Amino acid sequence: MEKLLEQLKGQLIVSCQAYPGEALYGSHIMAAMANAAKDGGAAAIRANSPQDVTAIKEGCGLPVIGIWKRSYPGSDVYITPCLSDAELIFAAGADIVAVDATGRERPGGETLEGLVSGIRRQPGRLLMADVSTVEEGIAAAALGFDLISTTLSGYTPYSPKSDGPDFRLMAELAAAVRVPVIAEGRIHSPGEAAEAFRAGAYAVVVGTAITRPHTLTEQFARAIRGAGSARDGR
Repeated sequence: MEKLLEQLKGQLIVSCQAYPGEALYGSHIMAAMANAAKDGGAAAIRANSPQDVTAIKEGCGLPVIGIWKRSYPGSDVYITPCLSDAELIFAAGADIVAVDATGRERPGGETLEGLVSGIRRQPGRLLMADVSTVEEGIAAAALGFDLISTTLSGYTPYSPKSDGPDFRLMAELAAAVRVPVIAEGRIHSPGEAAEAFRAGAYAVVVGTAITRPHTLTEQFARAIRGAGSARDGR
């Protein structure tokens, strides 16, 4: 466990995810994307679903942080919401499993404490807490999470909304907890990734800016349309 955490220190983690209906959807494509990230210097991959975790683990060889985005009635928690989801991600080969560690109601009356205790029945498992506030990060560290990530900042009703990374949360968490703090969420450029380390991040996760070309294309297309409208006086 300590060796794996040391491998991530000061490194880039690339999130390789695609969704049904997108051109890059498919485990074999995500495995290829992960290999491309590896060739570029990524130290680990973040992946969604048991199928993608297995394909990337077998085809890439880098450590994998696994999640499973699932929707359950009556709950806004969707990143690995249940113990059974986490168990399947571990079984798929994930080295670390990340879960929503906010205080929101979980499906079926499950609790975050119950999920953590269930995972800890087997030794040697690493858990990452995806949080949106410093209070959630402190609570997650107290529960025994091995890493705390800023993933959900801006994605809960009570966390600040921003187009960019939440550097303040990174810095506050780094000062408040003793476990590694992972910077994730709206990191759009190498400069912002470097700034995350200056804020106290242990490692940085980048997804959209590297692995979602349709989103990047949309940004360029909007900018070009705007420039054209300005030029034509419209």
